[in-house]
Amino acid sequence: MIALLNARIINFNPQFVSEPTDIIVDNGIIHDVGKDVNKKYPADKVIDLNGKFVSTGLVCSHNHFYSALARGIIANINPAHNFPEILQNLWWKLDRALDEESLYYSGLIGALEAIKCGTTSVIDHNASPSFISNSLTTLKKCFEEVGLRGILCYEVTDRNGLDEMEIGVKENIDFTNSIPEQSKPHLVGAAIGAHASFTLSDDSLKHLSAAVSKTKRGIHIHVAEDDSDQRDCIIKYRKRVIERLNDFDLLNHKSILAHGVFLNEKEIEIINSKNSFLIHNPRSNMNNSVGYLNNMSKVKNVALGTDGIGSNMFEETKFAYFKNNDAKAPLQTNDYLGFLQNGNEILHRYFGYPFGKVEIGYIADLVVYDYQPPTPLQTENLAGHFIFGFSSRDVETVIVNGKIVLENRHFPFDIEPIYREAKVAARKLWKRMDELPD
Repeated sequence: MIALLNARIINFNPQFVSEPTDIIVDNGIIHDVGKDVNKKYPADKVIDLNGKFVSTGLVCSHNHFYSALARGIIANINPAHNFPEILQNLWWKLDRALDEESLYYSGLIGALEAIKCGTTSVIDHNASPSFISNSLTTLKKCFEEVGLRGILCYEVTDRNGLDEMEIGVKENIDFTNSIPEQSKPHLVGAAIGAHASFTLSDDSLKHLSAAVSKTKRGIHIHVAEDDSDQRDCIIKYRKRVIERLNDFDLLNHKSILAHGVFLNEKEIEIINSKNSFLIHNPRSNMNNSVGYLNNMSKVKNVALGTDGIGSNMFEETKFAYFKNNDAKAPLQTNDYLGFLQNGNEILHRYFGYPFGKVEIGYIADLVVYDYQPPTPLQTENLAGHFIFGFSSRDVETVIVNGKIVLENRHFPFDIEPIYREAKVAARKLWKRMDELPD
């Protein structure tokens, strides 16, 4: 049992900032909240926060941990003049070069850096064509070693042949079946992964639809990230991407649809009717120059992801806000805390437990901030402080599933050997990339 004393609680949606109060965590759950309630419990660990702020953990709703060792990459990468060439010249070359070792260190580094940023849950989308079978088990090990919560899947695609497509579908199903039903919250769940419409045949979508039906999970897929995805779908199938996925019964309340930059209103209506989630990745969209979904305000369920650019949800939320203003779109400051909060609803749909509030009965994924506001911080101006003040540098202590995984900015184990070995794995990965044919 952990007792956090004199905490100022932040809830993102609906927005709320409390006066100093106590939080009791037991067996992975927020057991009690209230002034001086700690006096009723024999806590094993007591932390007096002296008025520091505490929020629910942040959620990155679309990520690619396999890209963690691409930072500062030194390899022979041909110039790219459009989005398909970015994929072909860089990312599809990198994912083919991944092996078990490099994926393992990618996962460890991704998990460590997520926790350091106050991100307690990451919904990951893996691609490692040379290491498909057991790739998700390898990533699960990384999440569990660091103490990060997540939902994992393998990115099924036709681009390396139908045999690899079938192995990818099997990896999703096998991994899902390996996660037993538990009476208390567990750290890692599973979705059914797919790359994008333009690298998936109708036969592949049939396989994926069967996997979604069999596992009762949702599809996690890129949709209309670039106009090339829509053009390919219209030319080949005479329909748009969301219409095609819907025709194969691939959309449901657990669907995780990344990007959606080129959705039209009919597609948004379909997404809303299926109660699916659209994941906005503003930094990635800007980096790839693919554009902006100006009518995002019409999407019922929007959450935020990074598409592999780390797991810093403070940065992602700020970029989402500034990009919206730059595009003169109709969203307001408060909407972005709602988007940040919405990742918790995805967790609820997959894990079956309540996430996202510092209230009795909710999962104890918590972040303690050492944030010193220079102006009053209260319910009415929380969004302004989050966008223009809070930063990952303010993350001090992180609790996931009721366990302290980062305390006073330190992990309970030595992380230096991990970073040292990651550098070695990165050099070998880059070398393998150069040995691959273009």
